[in-house]
Amino acid sequence: MSESSRNDTTSFGEQNSKYEEVKIPVPWGHISGKWWGPKNIQPIITLHGRQDNAGSFDCLISMMMMIRNDIAFLCLDMPGHGFSSHLSVGQYYFVYWDGVFMLRRVVQHFQWSKITIIGHSLGGAIGFLYAASFPDEVEMLISLDIASPTNRNVSTMVKTTKDDIDRFFKYEQLKFDSVPSYGYDQMIDIVLDAYNGSITRKSAEILMRRGMQPAEVPGKYYFSRDPRLKSSMLGMLSLDLTSEYARQIKCDYLNIRAVPGHKFDQPEHYQQMMNLIKKNARRFEYHEVPGSHHVHLNEPEKVSPIILNFLKSGSI
Repeated sequence: MSESSRNDTTSFGEQNSKYEEVKIPVPWGHISGKWWGPKNIQPIITLHGRQDNAGSFDCLISMMMMIRNDIAFLCLDMPGHGFSSHLSVGQYYFVYWDGVFMLRRVVQHFQWSKITIIGHSLGGAIGFLYAASFPDEVEMLISLDIASPTNRNVSTMVKTTKDDIDRFFKYEQLKFDSVPSYGYDQMIDIVLDAYNGSITRKSAEILMRRGMQPAEVPGKYYFSRDPRLKSSMLGMLSLDLTSEYARQIKCDYLNIRAVPGHKFDQPEHYQQMMNLIKKNARRFEYHEVPGSHHVHLNEPEKVSPIILNFLKSGSI
């Protein structure tokens, strides 16, 4: 593991919160992350949402560490996101399973026997699968505005397979010198438009600290994430399979749902998953907070006390 110290200014402008950049070796390159807090404490692992990056947790962790300095966090960039290496040439992104494999590699790298996970959106779905697959190795799972991997109707999955495969080949052809580049303000405008009201301009700037890289043309930038991620809808789970995974989760479990939050294709599945997890979880909490899907980034004060109380009651 190689690492270098740097400071991150919080969105509140009151103080600097120190973290260290880390690189964890993997067969195709490295997984990047931000280690917040003491290095002699096993960190809580945080997993970001689809096409976000580790910066998604900057504001939330800065706020929580203003209150507690005796906990640590390791915020990871998923493969192909942020500063993490892109998957090898020719490799398709099965984002749920890629995330589970990545997390398992990180756990084995540090030789941790038990972990606590905070996941937002895609990251929460990966945490769900990991907690169900390794139920004796997860102490706590905290999910932000997600219940489980997105449940797809089987007929929809079949019908969209062709388009997703062809889309993958389209993005695979993009070379470094042909990737579009933009000025800084234009880049932020593109991000705001893509997130469709879920994030503020300030939040977009925070995400783009890891989400864009300077282009060869001065004053221009390109997105650092792998364009192949735009074609990653294969490998989705059906409701019956997701339900069986939900029954395997037995750790302490906290779910914070944003209202209105994310618009799910089948919103009734959210509560179905909660009912299944509640049956076997050692401890179960469910909270609703007003805000968008990225409330933890835009308004961390709505989420921070709930998480801190849950951690404290679980002896963290």
